[in-house]
Amino acid sequence: MAVDKERLEHLTRELLEAIGEDPDRPGLTQTPSRVAELYAELFAGVGEDPAVHLSRTISVAGGPAPDTLPSGAVVMRGIRFRSVCEHHLLPFAGVAHLAYLPGEQVVGLGSLVKVVETLAARPQVQERLGEQIADAVTANLDARGVLVVMDAVHGCVTLRGGRQPDASTVTVAARGELAEPAARAEIIALIGAAA
Repeated sequence: MAVDKERLEHLTRELLEAIGEDPDRPGLTQTPSRVAELYAELFAGVGEDPAVHLSRTISVAGGPAPDTLPSGAVVMRGIRFRSVCEHHLLPFAGVAHLAYLPGEQVVGLGSLVKVVETLAARPQVQERLGEQIADAVTANLDARGVLVVMDAVHGCVTLRGGRQPDASTVTVAARGELAEPAARAEIIALIGAAA
């Protein structure tokens, strides 16, 4: 579903008027169209299926060393993401670390980034975002295990309420073999090695 930019422009004008501003004053005349463009970008993932990014897999066993299956994890650290909290429509941003234990098929690393970006580009909460990423990878790859660790700073914490600019939130979503405490600890240690 595409964002209705015309409607967003109208609503932004109404919002400016509701807070006591004049949307026709210099400095604000372009704000409605700028907000419409921003929201189209921020919410581009609404209605998009993240599985499309995982549909093109690569056979490991069909490569130069046939009958070889990966024995260890694929770990992608430091995937930068940004999203918008569905509670206050304020931004949150941080890094996602994604690991999976592949079966016979792997996926291009850029595809993992696209899954994170697609699911982050919708009104969201961090806890659900990590779970959705883990579910998408689990459902669409022959992964034996998936682990998603996210660390983000939330506008609703830094800009309002307690106003804690240095506070971040870490969430963990685990599936399959990587839900086991020892395996999860090993991957989290690898992720921490990047810091």
